[in-house]
Amino acid sequence: MDYQALSELLFPDVTDTPEMLEERFPPRNLPEGAVVTRMAPSPTGFVHLGNLVQGLTSERMAHQSGGVLFLRVEDTDAKREVPGAVEVLINSLKHYDIHFDEGATIDGDNGIYGPYRQRQRAGIYHVYAKKLVSEGKAYPCFCTEEELSAMRETQEANKENTGYYGKYAIWRDRSMEDIQAQLDAGNPWVLRFRSTGSIENQFKFDDLVKGKLTITENNIDHVLLKSDGIPTYHFAHAVDDHLMRTTHVVRGDEWLSTLPFHIQLFQALGFKLPKYVHIGPLQKMDGSSKRKLSKRKDPELALTYYKAEGFPVAAVYEYIMTLLNSNYEDWRRANPDAAPQEFKFSPKKLNPAGSLFDYAKLVDVSKNVISRMSAEDVYTQLLDWAKEFDPDFGAKLESNPEYAVKILAIGRGGKKPRKDLAVWKDAKPYMGFFYDEYLEAPVFDEKYDRAVIVDVLNRFLAGFDIFDDSGVWFDKVKGITNDIGFTTDMKAYKADPTAFPGTVADVSTFIRLAVTGKTNSPDLYTVMQILGKERTVERIQNAISQIS
Repeated sequence: MDYQALSELLFPDVTDTPEMLEERFPPRNLPEGAVVTRMAPSPTGFVHLGNLVQGLTSERMAHQSGGVLFLRVEDTDAKREVPGAVEVLINSLKHYDIHFDEGATIDGDNGIYGPYRQRQRAGIYHVYAKKLVSEGKAYPCFCTEEELSAMRETQEANKENTGYYGKYAIWRDRSMEDIQAQLDAGNPWVLRFRSTGSIENQFKFDDLVKGKLTITENNIDHVLLKSDGIPTYHFAHAVDDHLMRTTHVVRGDEWLSTLPFHIQLFQALGFKLPKYVHIGPLQKMDGSSKRKLSKRKDPELALTYYKAEGFPVAAVYEYIMTLLNSNYEDWRRANPDAAPQEFKFSPKKLNPAGSLFDYAKLVDVSKNVISRMSAEDVYTQLLDWAKEFDPDFGAKLESNPEYAVKILAIGRGGKKPRKDLAVWKDAKPYMGFFYDEYLEAPVFDEKYDRAVIVDVLNRFLAGFDIFDDSGVWFDKVKGITNDIGFTTDMKAYKADPTAFPGTVADVSTFIRLAVTGKTNSPDLYTVMQILGKERTVERIQNAISQIS
């Protein structure tokens, strides 16, 4: 077979050469040890937590080494592409602080190694396809879908491995005449890789997460170009990662099965193989066993879930770092105020089996993150969330920023800040009572006589002075407690609860319910200071009228 002639027959319009592309996309001028990696998702419209895990791994490896992170859209499978999915993807990753140095953007491309959308790179792939054909490493296959289906049925019936290989690779060594006849008839063809591997052979391979692997060689003649001239993922990623000078490929370990073919393909193309970082799946406990997070079963897999719930970006980022490196939590305890980017991330500390997603731990991390924020920062992020997901609440926050910040400042700062908020969705139930429209009518415990409650509230109003400091204010509450026969001695009450009709805590709860409509609220003295005398008095009077 004259392979050079075959390459000209199949690709008559390809005039560029690999050498020309090497000049067009030269090696990057980066410091020694700099990592060049990418996110390369398909535009399916579903951006999930696994994308963020891979993205953060890639981002940390690139940026802490002085390297480059780029975004490449792998849109070779037109059937799976969802309109607008690229924009959703870019915006979602941007929201979670995954910043790309170059690559696809909503407005086009940014960088000299583009295009960064694979369907726009067809001409580049054809250059290397022609090269492989000219070297006898690829060939056209004219099998129909019916022939391939019949082949698969035969293999399954014979309990053989399925695929296009060996005696089943019927176009592997066909003559130029047979090929020419098919082309003259206008029959469609795909370009297949001519595998030189055997499943009888194995070799060792080092993965940065999985460690040393034993790999069985690939013997399948996989498709490189589909009948429309668009490459498969396998071929496209090899060409792109070489020309974009990728040093490390970060991807899910579901791709491990394709690794033998990818290694073969890089070798056939004469490319240096990048280092691979195969990340295990995100899992969760389901009863007493683990299972992978599921798009169908687990809403928390979608990134949109975290935005809608109101998890701060910093909290999601912080939690994922705990999943990626087990020593991150120790580092955080030793560096409570440091930026997470200061942590020395290592892909070698990733769990080879995958990480266990713990929603309760995420909530706890988020509480800690929010508790360390300033009131102004909380206000800004809460307002952004509310404008999108609770516009009425957002309007109230925006109408008086100073008032909202005062509310959010309660218990903030110091060594032990309050941890009332886990997500922005918690804010309205937590602070809504500060807005009269959200104030709920108080519901008092039935075990207390209504007359006693009214008496407490009237006594409180009689002595209420907005200018009292917190100590004087509470002394007055304790005075009311003693006057009505309740006790301020909590130890005595616990020793014999039947000796007293109630405690100072109960008296405080009566007042708290009247002012806030809730049994739990931020510091009641501070609440009244923010509400002011007129509104505080009005609320207590309204509560008295409702009880009486």
